[in-house]
Amino acid sequence: MQRLFTTLATIGRLAAPYFRSEDRWAGRALLASVIVLELSLVAIDVLLNKWNNEFYNALQDRDWDKFVYQLWIFTGLAAASIALAVYKLYLNQWLQIRWRRWMTDRYLHDWLSAANHYRMQLVGDAADNPDQRIAEDIQKFIEFTLSIGIGLLSACVTLASFVVILWGLSAAAPLHLFGVNYNIPGYLVWAALVYAIVGTVFSHLIGWRLADLNFQQQRYEADFRFNLVRVRENSEQIALSAGETAERERLNIRFRRVVENWLAIMSRTKKLTFFTAGYSQVSTIFPYVVVSPAYFSGAVQLGALMQTASAFSSVQTALSFFINAYRQLAEWQSVISRLAGFEAAIAKGRADAVTPPVIEVLARADEPGITVDGLAVRLPAGVPLVTAQKLAVRPGERVLLTGPSGSGKSTLFRALAGVWPFGAGTVHVPIGAKLMTLPQRPYFPVDSLAAAVTYPAESGTFDADMMARALTAVGLGALVPRLGEEAHWNRMLSLGEQQRLAIARAILHAPDYLFLDEATASLDEASEADLYRLLQETLAGTTIVSIGHRSTLVPLHRRQLRLVRDGATFRLEEKPAEAAM
Repeated sequence: MQRLFTTLATIGRLAAPYFRSEDRWAGRALLASVIVLELSLVAIDVLLNKWNNEFYNALQDRDWDKFVYQLWIFTGLAAASIALAVYKLYLNQWLQIRWRRWMTDRYLHDWLSAANHYRMQLVGDAADNPDQRIAEDIQKFIEFTLSIGIGLLSACVTLASFVVILWGLSAAAPLHLFGVNYNIPGYLVWAALVYAIVGTVFSHLIGWRLADLNFQQQRYEADFRFNLVRVRENSEQIALSAGETAERERLNIRFRRVVENWLAIMSRTKKLTFFTAGYSQVSTIFPYVVVSPAYFSGAVQLGALMQTASAFSSVQTALSFFINAYRQLAEWQSVISRLAGFEAAIAKGRADAVTPPVIEVLARADEPGITVDGLAVRLPAGVPLVTAQKLAVRPGERVLLTGPSGSGKSTLFRALAGVWPFGAGTVHVPIGAKLMTLPQRPYFPVDSLAAAVTYPAESGTFDADMMARALTAVGLGALVPRLGEEAHWNRMLSLGEQQRLAIARAILHAPDYLFLDEATASLDEASEADLYRLLQETLAGTTIVSIGHRSTLVPLHRRQLRLVRDGATFRLEEKPAEAAM
């Protein structure tokens, strides 16, 4: 029961925000409409149950006029039922897409805001494959929630409606066994209840493991799909390394997990289907078996028999809701667990950014540049990495940061950029200052070349002439005619061309502080020097801080910092001016 209440609370936490959102009135109206239509369908079922009595009595009495009259009644009820079913489905789908649009937007915002997606990866969160959570689990959660929720409501209303009918029919058609009538109040209701309870218990005993198996299946499917994408994204490196055999083996290992878990689902589903299919078949004849003694004894007519059987079937179906929906319930529970885990991971990522001790990045009006005070950069597990007691980078400076590989240079950049909260200390930046960091392997969206060079600016921020001048300046003039072409530019361009394109991006954005994390390492020394001179000319007021290993970078900067080993960590210190070239 505690697990049930916890699951219900989780469902409420996941579903309720939409119905309190800015789209709440449309959502509430659609939900209310779907519920009204569902209840109307139940009302038609009640009318059809009464119709059974009149129709079959007309057949037994060979009353042609009554028979024709009942056909017209059936036609009207059937037409109404069809119209209600069509619009119930239509409005249900409309509600699904509005709800999904809102939830997707909310999850994308929470996942991508303030580098939260990056922190979630660093801390090894439980929310594996966020793409699946957003693209697939949200859709399934909404579909199952509406289907199961409205189905349960319909079952409850059907049960309440037909129990009254069936209780009255129990008195009209008393239990008749061995020539003796037994007046058991509502015996047909009790028979349906016992039958459904037995079926529910056995269904749960057989199928309870399906929830966990479905959870694992979604995880294995997403892992397999993710690794297929990784192979596609890194096809050049794999081809150059002749790594096809190794990749095929890794993919086969992941796919074997998919197959093995699927076989376990098949086995469990087979057992459950054996029972539910048998239960369904017996349900067809069971009400007639229960009521037939009263019919053959002459206590009721054929119409009463058919009405009783129909009412009994409706009650039994309503009571058997969990049996018929068990597989769907199991998959729904796995989806709920995945979305709840994703929300928890998002919340943890946010908490990691603000829960002390953290590296704080503060904007101050009285700071002429970037200053660091008592900075201690740590790994997510808390292992110390870099310390910097005092550091000031003044506007317009050209600073080179050096140090051994693995000393934490890139991580220090991330801390200065505000995306690495793990550690302690304070970074002060001027109010309104624009910071830009160019990594060694830049990112370009799968979009037009114009969108790639201006990323992350909105479309139209820079005109075509500005983009053409920037591309020509960095040596990519041949790409100017392709500004409107859409492509996967990280695959279309060499790494050196990608780095040139990133420099063009920096020229367009003209940040106040530009951090270059080996952003020109794939270029030859002469080309690298040309790009640095271009930056000095076009971004004269921009502060440039570079990470690099080449000695040729030293004369391109006026100041040099380095990371030196200090026990188990590295310490940031100023390199003496006489040591610089």
